[in-house]
Amino acid sequence: MRRVRILHDGSPDWGRLDGDEVVLDGGGVRLAVANVSWLAPAEPTKIVAVHLTTRSRLVEYQVARMPSEPSYFMMPPTALNGHLGEIRRPRGAHFLNYEGEVAVVIGRRMKGVALEDVPDYVYGFAPANDVGLHDFRHADRGSMLRVKGQDGFLPLGPAVVTIDEWRPENGYTLRTYVNGVVVQEHDQSDLIWDYRYQLADLCRTITLEPGDVVLTGTPANSRPMAVGDVVEVEVTGLGRLTNTVVEWEVDLSGPGDQLAVSPNTLHVALAVSEDEAERMVAEGRLA
Repeated sequence: MRRVRILHDGSPDWGRLDGDEVVLDGGGVRLAVANVSWLAPAEPTKIVAVHLTTRSRLVEYQVARMPSEPSYFMMPPTALNGHLGEIRRPRGAHFLNYEGEVAVVIGRRMKGVALEDVPDYVYGFAPANDVGLHDFRHADRGSMLRVKGQDGFLPLGPAVVTIDEWRPENGYTLRTYVNGVVVQEHDQSDLIWDYRYQLADLCRTITLEPGDVVLTGTPANSRPMAVGDVVEVEVTGLGRLTNTVVEWEVDLSGPGDQLAVSPNTLHVALAVSEDEAERMVAEGRLA
């Protein structure tokens, strides 16, 4: 089943995709998909994302050795965004990157679940774009709150496809497009740890609640988006998530760290070596 969440008569409502229509729960109201306002198909208590977990990205970053285990960070639910929603780049920012991923939506409370039992606790999967504002890379010191957790920085959808219909272990291809051009592509063989390992690892120490979202990792070639770009994440069997980047006329000055271009910004956002990133900053180069 393809479950969706939309804005209907001013309030969030759940339904399912049926061809070119959304059928709402309860009364069975049918709406043409062309006329609906999409919300992220999840209502999490928390969102958990994994740091580097794909071989292609680790090779791209020229890491000295592959990590022995995954590591994670968290984002607030307010980071969620829907299909066709706007991704806002703050005025004065340069490095707002896309990251195409497969998201897992939890179906049952998970705590201490064995790896082989993980699928029994999953509700479904959806395409996601784990947007990152790397102009704040110097400020977060690993927490990723400003980089990843800003409002609307996690488009998800259009639908969450239930696990009885789709599973990553059965094979898939993920592609990210910018203005129709493929910029990322990978399949499940690129993941060092798949969703089952990640969820079993996480629920050893934290409780995953129904509706929680876990992002499973992005491949190589995450790069900055420009205002006006149409960015799409397509996963075979899950559908295509589409969003547009807009300029956000917001003043982020005030208390706290400010937007800045640090060597770590360039290393992560452009996948240049750390030495080259140091030289670029010293020379005042952004590309």
